[in-house]
Amino acid sequence: MFLKQLTVFLENREGRLESVTDLLAKNNINIACLALADTSEYGVLRLIVSDPDRAKAILKEEGYSSRLTEVLGVRLAQEPGSVSKLTKVLAAEGINIEYMYTLSSSKDFGSMILKVSEIEKASDVVKNSGMELVDPEAAYAL
Repeated sequence: MFLKQLTVFLENREGRLESVTDLLAKNNINIACLALADTSEYGVLRLIVSDPDRAKAILKEEGYSSRLTEVLGVRLAQEPGSVSKLTKVLAAEGINIEYMYTLSSSKDFGSMILKVSEIEKASDVVKNSGMELVDPEAAYAL
């Protein structure tokens, strides 16, 4: 029940992000969400895409350095305290959240992507606390 996140390493210069998004678009790969972090010299682009394995292969052919990482998608109610509940139940079990970003949101629900220290344990903790994991096929179809 884990999602495959595509991580692309980019030089921090004009046009690199556009190049990756254009390449995915030309190959009919949808970007469900992305997060971009940078330093002065490089950027780390994290994406949930419609076909992660194919996207990685296409990027490799074009000379991009990328990898696939297993992450959790967690569906949360759009109400105060939802993110706090998630972080508390994971912290209580000694699970570190390495990073997180938004997958999707609506008036009633939002979904978060989480990279955690112990993905199997985190998955069980989330489910046992009454929260719902995002189905990979549903995430890829956004």
